[in-house]
Amino acid sequence: MPTPHQILLLLSLLAPLSATANGSIYGYLGDDGVERFSNVPDDPRYRLLLRDRLAPATAALRVPRGVFALPFAQRPFHQEIHAASRSSGVDAALLHAVISVESGYRERIVSPKGATGLMQLMPATARRYGLARPDDPAGNIRAGAHYLRDLLAMFDNNVELALAAYNAGENAVLRHGRRIPPYGETQRYVPLVLAHYDRLSDRSRPR
Repeated sequence: MPTPHQILLLLSLLAPLSATANGSIYGYLGDDGVERFSNVPDDPRYRLLLRDRLAPATAALRVPRGVFALPFAQRPFHQEIHAASRSSGVDAALLHAVISVESGYRERIVSPKGATGLMQLMPATARRYGLARPDDPAGNIRAGAHYLRDLLAMFDNNVELALAAYNAGENAVLRHGRRIPPYGETQRYVPLVLAHYDRLSDRSRPR
């Protein structure tokens, strides 16, 4: 089975998947000694190697449980998110939506690519926004909120493009003509965050 380095290589090779593709990665060692990998497990020999990181947030929209069943003002880290919203001008419900998809409110999570914390910041982004300790929830949220603020400014307050840039990097969005890049995860990520945002925004309105 592949090493962590091989899995990272696979992620880069399988990035331009269709929007409907399974985000999990499967693999098996063939009789010829060749390792085979796919996001479509169409052979019974395939075994799950890397789980789809968007699966929990997708499932939470269908059947909200636990933290995902709460209005955003009752969710973990709401005070820190509210403070980051005030300092950045980014809607608190949008920050909650990003955290819902990125980390599911798990503040110590680290992705295979090295993104850390509630907002899943890459090390270079954390440094750019002065975050010394990526595992600090308040600092992680604040840095992610200010990064998202700058992406919204860069893309004329187009939330879809800002989210695409948050997931794939601003250069990827610019390189593809200021459109959502044709990467499977990004094309799934943007509508998923927006669905959580719509749901949170609706639930936060007075009844």
